[in-house]
Amino acid sequence: MIGGRPQDMIFTSGGTESNNLVIHSVVKHFHKIHAAVGGTAEHPSPVEGALPHIITCTVEHDSILLPLEHLLEERVAEVTFVPVSKVNGQAEAEDILAAVRPATCLVTIMLANNETGVIMPVPEISRRVRALNQQRAAGGLPGVLVHTDAAQALGKQRVDVRDLGVDFLTVVGHKFYGPRIGALYIRGLGELTPLYPMLFGGGQERNFRPGTENTPMIAGLGKAAELVAENCEAYEAHMRDVRDYLEERLAAEFGKRIHLNSQFPGTERLPNTCNFSILGPQLQGRLVLAQCRTLLASMGAACHSDHGDRPSPVLLSCGVPLDVARNAIRLSVGRGTTRAEVDLVVQDLKQAVARLEGQA
Repeated sequence: MIGGRPQDMIFTSGGTESNNLVIHSVVKHFHKIHAAVGGTAEHPSPVEGALPHIITCTVEHDSILLPLEHLLEERVAEVTFVPVSKVNGQAEAEDILAAVRPATCLVTIMLANNETGVIMPVPEISRRVRALNQQRAAGGLPGVLVHTDAAQALGKQRVDVRDLGVDFLTVVGHKFYGPRIGALYIRGLGELTPLYPMLFGGGQERNFRPGTENTPMIAGLGKAAELVAENCEAYEAHMRDVRDYLEERLAAEFGKRIHLNSQFPGTERLPNTCNFSILGPQLQGRLVLAQCRTLLASMGAACHSDHGDRPSPVLLSCGVPLDVARNAIRLSVGRGTTRAEVDLVVQDLKQAVARLEGQA
């Protein structure tokens, strides 16, 4: 499914563990390498006294943002949160490379955003980091590793670690109709790319992730991956057709009152994601969904469900105005979603809006 070798995969409990394991490993590796190499009075280490530095962007999943914020608060690492472009919704390679310091050890950028569906330029970032690493090696600086959280993209578009050029890639089963279990790809595990366990116990997963394997879920993950490998193009084409139809129907029913928050000119996005706002002072996403009789949906990511009425930080980071972001609703179509179901949903939304505006 991702073009990796079996020996470069380990199984985890999910995306949160995989992401934390990457961050834990690069921080530990930085300290281990620095302690081994060190420096002398005549030739001090270029990173003498520096904390490991990690680069990410402002629209990552909380399982990246919160561990990094924790390391920052505990003064275990330095972190740069690169803003995404308000023009294309992407973390741009130029901005990522500009943030690199002598002590930078990791760049972690999601493959596709979970709220907008915007696809990040991960292959370009990886290429440029590889070129930079050649210069850094000549100057005695540590190499920079690249990680992508591919949770949202898997099962919706082709994903190949060889094309992406990454050192780590996070896999999440339930995002492509598999069980709620995860995996982590590590390029040349233990040889080219370091990994350090967070847990200690039995020798499972070659000691990188001890604990008895959840064999039924691993088997389910394998079957789900097999289906994606065989049918990805068909899944993608179907989802794109139904999602585009959804956006056409929304525009037909609501006209200029529809703002498509996930459309950025010239930017690729996932085929399943539609994030939109129906403009109007009484039409906050939460209120519209509460009036719907058929549709059950979200205003944003499940990991931000504790934000209450606050608009999505992701949309605000992408330049969506505050009053528009407050009205946001995110709909995702799936392999089995039909145009007839889209018609039902749009009619439900139309009636919900009518009820809210009738109450005003």
